[in-house]
Amino acid sequence: MHSASPMKDNVAQAVGLPRVWWRHRPRPLQALFAVRRLIADPDATGEVFKVIEALKGASISRAVQRMQASPSGRQLLAAKPEINQRLSNRVALRSLPVGSVGRSYLELMERQGISVEGLVAASEEIPRGVGLSADEQWLANRLRDIHDLQHVLTGYGPDPLGELCLLSFMTTQTWNRGVNFIVFMGRRSFRRQASALDIDALVEEGAALGRGAEWLPALPLEDLLGEPLVDVRRRLGLVPPEGYNRAGTVPIN
Repeated sequence: MHSASPMKDNVAQAVGLPRVWWRHRPRPLQALFAVRRLIADPDATGEVFKVIEALKGASISRAVQRMQASPSGRQLLAAKPEINQRLSNRVALRSLPVGSVGRSYLELMERQGISVEGLVAASEEIPRGVGLSADEQWLANRLRDIHDLQHVLTGYGPDPLGELCLLSFMTTQTWNRGVNFIVFMGRRSFRRQASALDIDALVEEGAALGRGAEWLPALPLEDLLGEPLVDVRRRLGLVPPEGYNRAGTVPIN
């Protein structure tokens, strides 16, 4: 994404919009093309970031403001820890107790053949962070880096249904127009390809779990890696996704 030019700022002001509007303006066609490619190839993680970048609006700015309103959020913004360094240290993760958050995360990564480094690389397929403040850039990266950790914390698997329900959880916790669009398109696809599922109820379950849990972005999740997963889930209000667990894994064809 290119930075706003003076002419673009003037156009925005001429129609009564603040100058930052141009930086946050939606690009619906870019998002539509990217989400179609994502549905055709669910492993094309880079397309997720293209959708989010095209439709992100001011979601990160609002999330930073929410961080600043909580003591733990302010501490994280001040320290700006890089959680991806902890999540990429497989030797340290493997030394953690079986059943801990970090060990469960490592097992997911190895089982799926994925890594936080791969997530970072996928996000860098397009320019990101143009015009963001230091706080906004750090939080945008953190939200990216904790995606797979949230699979572990919520109990949603990395299968297509689990991904869709987790995105519903995530955009309920941290509203994002791009993620909303992916959820909307994913629901349509599931209605066609898996009509036996009550996909609306399953997506709403993810949203309900997001509303009922602690707000994860403002928590020092890196400090919880050595703790028992079951205890962390209980403390953070992360109840099992019962509807998803009953539904099992259903691929999108």
